[in-house]
Amino acid sequence: MTGSGQTARRGKRWIEEWDPENEEFWAEKGEKTANRNLLYSVFSEHIGFSIWTLFSVLVLFMGDEYGIDAAGKFFLVSVATLVGACVRVPYTFAVARFGGRNWTVFSALMLLLPTTAAFAVMEPGTSYGTFLLVAALAGVGGGNFASSMTNINAFFPLHRKGWALGLNAGGGNIGVPVIQLVALLVIAVAGDGRPRVLLAVYMPLIIVAATLAWLRMDNLAPVRNDTGAAKESVRDAHTWIMSFLYVGTFGSFIGYSFAFGLVLQTQFDRTPLQAAAVTFIGPLLGSVIRPVGGWLADRYGGARITLWNFAAMAGATAVVVFASVRESLPVYLVGFVALFLFSGLGNGSTYKMIPGIYQAKAFAMGLRGEQANTYARRLSGAAIGLIGAVGALGGLGINLAFRQSFLANGNGTAACVAFLVFYAVCFVVTWAVYLRGPRTRAARADGADDPEPRQPAYAGV
Repeated sequence: MTGSGQTARRGKRWIEEWDPENEEFWAEKGEKTANRNLLYSVFSEHIGFSIWTLFSVLVLFMGDEYGIDAAGKFFLVSVATLVGACVRVPYTFAVARFGGRNWTVFSALMLLLPTTAAFAVMEPGTSYGTFLLVAALAGVGGGNFASSMTNINAFFPLHRKGWALGLNAGGGNIGVPVIQLVALLVIAVAGDGRPRVLLAVYMPLIIVAATLAWLRMDNLAPVRNDTGAAKESVRDAHTWIMSFLYVGTFGSFIGYSFAFGLVLQTQFDRTPLQAAAVTFIGPLLGSVIRPVGGWLADRYGGARITLWNFAAMAGATAVVVFASVRESLPVYLVGFVALFLFSGLGNGSTYKMIPGIYQAKAFAMGLRGEQANTYARRLSGAAIGLIGAVGALGGLGINLAFRQSFLANGNGTAACVAFLVFYAVCFVVTWAVYLRGPRTRAARADGADDPEPRQPAYAGV
């Protein structure tokens, strides 16, 4: 991307020319600038994830005196998940409209809305409708991921995107276990009747994140919203296929992050302190391993890593189902932690696939060099926001499935069986679309196998 032909935007934090695929430019100043923006983007997104999952820990403070049953609590976290998924689409396009640095500042300050609102109402006697409204406000934290990923995607060259996007997302995802750890500390020290202490911790952190973004991040002037690319990505089947696969990876991660503590309390009769003491482990491991998923995808191909990752997720889910039926908490915890681990790994590998898919499409269209790079950037940048939004809806599905399973059966076994079947479908889709080798025209005509099968077009994505 370069700034030629664009109207210069005034201000020292605007970069008018940016060409990360140029090796000389990247070595001289591009890498340093990109890494600096990545660092502060990670911190802001980290706080955003913490606030998005705020109600996954606030429900641990809601004892019998609040008058809200398990189904009502699952619905509260579902509302936050839904809003977070929906706001990802406008947040994606806001980066090009207002600048990555400017939007990071604004989106960070927006997190003060749900925290101050929760601080005001978090006490017994507050109506359920009020809690639903505050949970919806907490959903704005989910949008920070989309704008952050879109922004960082523009800073890095294709061969570094897997690691950079994985690190950015993984650092953000860690916001989930961190707020769970802070909640554990609050419950252990102040008791489960002091939720406002948790909120008081995060209010100044939000201000710090916005201030650092204002002082240290940059806007990329060459980044523009490309409505043509957006429309093309919506019409492209790969956008929806990858959205489906991302439901399986990120949707699982965020859905389980919201639901895990509630499941432990409801199905295994854990106290708030007992639930909080283990809830953070799975999201922490899933967050830390996400950059590894991106690195493995860079090295071996995102489709291959994603394929076997779904097989591993299905295996971990089978362990969870077995433990649920046998009512074995230790085995249940092992299976669930493994599920978090593999969902995090898959988050990194699936996101790496997106720019690779459009690079492969560009080559298939006969484009080479900078033309291919430009096409891949346009389409992947437009698709990332939509894929992230649809993927987050998987978290809504998981919480609603658990809610229905507990209403019907008193446990989450039926929901986990449904998740196992879904992962099996994801495995088949990944293999069929991105790894199955094409056959020659003659072989297709007579039904025989291709004696010399060619490399699948998307095997390296």
